[in-house]
Amino acid sequence: MLANEDAERRAMEGELKLLERQWREAEEIAAIADRLAEAFAEFLHKRVRDEWGFGRLEKLTTNDLIEEKYRGIRPAAGYPASPDHTEKEILWDLLDAEKHTGIKLTESFAMWPGSSVSGLYFAHPESKYFAVGKLGRDQLLDYHLRKGLTLQEVERWLGPWLNYNP
Repeated sequence: MLANEDAERRAMEGELKLLERQWREAEEIAAIADRLAEAFAEFLHKRVRDEWGFGRLEKLTTNDLIEEKYRGIRPAAGYPASPDHTEKEILWDLLDAEKHTGIKLTESFAMWPGSSVSGLYFAHPESKYFAVGKLGRDQLLDYHLRKGLTLQEVERWLGPWLNYNP
């Protein structure tokens, strides 16, 4: 009986090691996919700058790109300059993004598959990245009316950005 239990335990440990290895490999693949998606977004940003005419004159090093020394910005919903993830729905509707790309929005406005990116391009030479500060109740009272959502809905979506407890 003990030999049988020992054999079962060893088999289970072997299966566990296999699952752990597969999990690590999946995490590594996901990390590579995320990096490739971001790299492609940067490639497209460069292409857009070239097509707008001012990118062709850029002589930027890799460090210059990392330090965002190029003209224009590429903000995205859910990031510090535009923390409201629900804005992605507007973009998806305008572009019919799911039909054209297969990328879906989840009910929490995450993009699926996970290694997907979206954003807007702004070309103005003085455009700079910024972060939205904490939001006051007066701002949300105005925003929920313009957005057409209840105050509770915008408070839920912008919870981390509030300077008050709803």
